[in-house]
Amino acid sequence: MSDSARADKWLWATRFFKTRGLAAEVCMTGKLKRNSHPLKPASTVQKNDVLEIPFIEGPGLRQILVKEIIIKRVGAPEAQACYQDLTSPEIYEAHKNWQIARQEAAKGRPTKRNRREIDKIHGFWDDV
Repeated sequence: MSDSARADKWLWATRFFKTRGLAAEVCMTGKLKRNSHPLKPASTVQKNDVLEIPFIEGPGLRQILVKEIIIKRVGAPEAQACYQDLTSPEIYEAHKNWQIARQEAAKGRPTKRNRREIDKIHGFWDDV
């Protein structure tokens, strides 16, 4: 194994994105960050880097510690061994609530009660 890899290739190999093109697109928009600095697709990722990776859908960022460098896509168990998830459970809970609210909104016009619940969820991301 090498000691560094392209950011888009590592994100694809560790299964954060379905295609390398999606990973490159996230990098090009400046959403992928290392130490609060945006990374380009060709930027190198090394062991012990802490990356901020956005969710594919919805608000929020995951914090990931790079443990191993891989450049070929592998199975999920091998990919999960290459990083450590440092994201707080509150972020995952808020993301789950956002997805539920989105599904509720897709059912049609929300009732007054549903609208208040949606506003509560969106209020969480305003404070972050």
